Amino acid sequence: MSPNTSTHLRWLVVLLVVAAAVPACREHEKPQHERVDDPLFPSGWSLLERTRPVEATEGMVVSGHPLASAVGAKILEQGGNAIDAAVAVGFALAVVLPESGNLGGGGFLVYREDDGAVHALDFRETAPAGASRDMYLDADGELTQDSRIGHRASGVPGSVAGFSEMHQHYATLPWADLVEPAISLARGHEIDELRSSHLADGKSRLERFEPSARQFLPDGEAPQPGYRWAQPDLEKTLTRIANEGAQEFYNGQTADLLVAEMTRGGGLINHQDLTAYEAVWREPVRVRYRDHLLWSMPPSSSGGVTLALILNILQGYENLPPFGSGELVHVEAEAMRWAFLERNLHLGDSDFVDLPLERMLSDEYATELRSRIQPGRAGETPVVAYERESESTTHYSVVDAEGRAAAVTVTLNSSYGNGVTVTGAGFLLNNEMDDFAAKPGSPNQFQLVQGEANAIAPGKRMLSSMTPTIVESPQGELLMVVGTSGGSTIITSVFHVLSNVLDHGMSLGEAVAAPRVHHQALPDLVFYEQGGLSEETVGELEAFGHTLEQRDGYSGDIAAIMRVGGGWIGVADPRRGGGAVGVGSEE
Repeated sequence: MSPNTSTHLRWLVVLLVVAAAVPACREHEKPQHERVDDPLFPSGWSLLERTRPVEATEGMVVSGHPLASAVGAKILEQGGNAIDAAVAVGFALAVVLPESGNLGGGGFLVYREDDGAVHALDFRETAPAGASRDMYLDADGELTQDSRIGHRASGVPGSVAGFSEMHQHYATLPWADLVEPAISLARGHEIDELRSSHLADGKSRLERFEPSARQFLPDGEAPQPGYRWAQPDLEKTLTRIANEGAQEFYNGQTADLLVAEMTRGGGLINHQDLTAYEAVWREPVRVRYRDHLLWSMPPSSSGGVTLALILNILQGYENLPPFGSGELVHVEAEAMRWAFLERNLHLGDSDFVDLPLERMLSDEYATELRSRIQPGRAGETPVVAYERESESTTHYSVVDAEGRAAAVTVTLNSSYGNGVTVTGAGFLLNNEMDDFAAKPGSPNQFQLVQGEANAIAPGKRMLSSMTPTIVESPQGELLMVVGTSGGSTIITSVFHVLSNVLDHGMSLGEAVAAPRVHHQALPDLVFYEQGGLSEETVGELEAFGHTLEQRDGYSGDIAAIMRVGGGWIGVADPRRGGGAVGVGSEE
């Protein structure tokens, strides 16, 4: 047995043991406090019963897959810091959560150092040099499917460059040590029931491309629970990246394989696009809410600015109405309406567009927007321009023993991206070009409509809704780390968790489990989760003039951490199949 094989096997054993037993943390069966006489949520709302907060003293990792969280926790136990764990979790998610974890996509980081300094890293994908404003319109000026399916839908990937930039600036452990757990998982790991169902859901997209069908659909079907899934091409790619560094992805054999795939399928990405790609450090969005300081992601993400707009509007209400009431949902929906209108009109890549951020984030502007909200009367969205973004994103949150915190959100856009797996390299490509306004002023597949600020241009980063966020207490201590998947509902899902804690005094478990509503200006609808509003509240909102639409399922997949006492509480959203793993026990 070679030394490398021995290392892989040791890592796989460690991950299986940690994920199964999680001996270094304590799981709570119930929230921190109960409300018996005054039920908090509508009758029949079961998510609180399925929520499993995890408690630990020395660190916490929460992600969209228990095995990836176990990777991060083990890195912390080995002396790594929050960035070491974040890099390792990012690579692990590329293996175990292929619908959204990725090497072929991109994302964002908000990072808080132990001295309180906060940084934001933009490793969003960029449009290839061969891209053009109207490239997805047919001869009649109508949108085609090319921005969603197939090779032409892919932007230049940023994930590997982003992880490398994180490592170079703030990590303490060797790069190869952080990629090693993902290599072990690619060599083989057991598929659980949820991931089996996800692959089955993605079958129609994946089977359109032979390399994807071969990798993700053994014998033509999604692997069943318990199947030991090996991804040898991805294992080889990760091994090259571990040995040669991130430049291998952009200049080495992996780059050659990616460009060959583009040539084979008529895609646009070439070697010049790959070598030119850079992750960019940006100034984070800063907003104060209820005496707490929040840090979030600036453009090319719209998340931080739009979240700040919502919070600044609601800041003017000394006390919000009771949770679940029609009055509260009305005020929240109106704040969302006007915040999203501003987002859709003005935001884009700040390297290409002059953004009025100072005005948008000012108290005076929030006062102006708040004045549009009438008690007991729904507003009306002006018919103006507006984005597209899928639900297949994943967020993870990390806190280490020294109080450093990493909030990371990554995405391929649609579930399994554009459906194309790079032949011989084993990873899926994104369809982030669909996040541009391919036809400004027209609604996209997610019913978002946006304007010229987000039109396609070579080298430009497409607008995103991702909202990785860090919260400090009034005393300036790290309090919360939060983010989610969910397309345009990312922003409102993060808002709900923050407001549930800061406005309504919920525990983190309650805050994550609570029903969510969403308004995005156009369409002029209040979306709510199935069973998330009582009949009385729905009737009240309809009397106010709102039109409501009940979703078939849930919104988002929150991964959150909160300081409680001398330790941390981690909560993985019960809506999906993530996991929280802590380091250090309070017992």
